[in-house]
Amino acid sequence: MVTKKELPVCDVATTVQLIGSKWKLLIIRNLLARPWRFNELKNDLEGISQKVLTDSLRSMEDDGIIVRNVYPEVPPRVEYSLSELGESMRPILDAMAVWGAEYKANRR
Repeated sequence: MVTKKELPVCDVATTVQLIGSKWKLLIIRNLLARPWRFNELKNDLEGISQKVLTDSLRSMEDDGIIVRNVYPEVPPRVEYSLSELGESMRPILDAMAVWGAEYKANRR
C-alpha cells in the first residue's frame, strides 16, 4: 500500500498511479457490473497473465479499491468486488466509455 507521503503531488498522477494500467481499468470495468471470481476475470480479459491479474488484484485490494471475499466453502470460493472507493470511480469509467464511443464514431 502506498502511503500518503509516497503519492505524487499532482492529483492526476495519483489517479494514474492507482488505476492507470490497462488491466486495472479493465478489471474495474468488469467489477462495476458485478462481483467476479478470479478465473472468470482471467478468461474474460484476453491476454492477461495469471501473474499480472494476481498482482493487479492485490495492488487494488491494498489501495482499498476492491474487496476480496472468501466464502467458507469446500473448495473455498473467492469473489472480487468493488469497495465504496472503487464504486466512486464509476463516473470516471463512464466518461471514458462515452469519450471512446465518440472517438470511434468520428474516425474515418
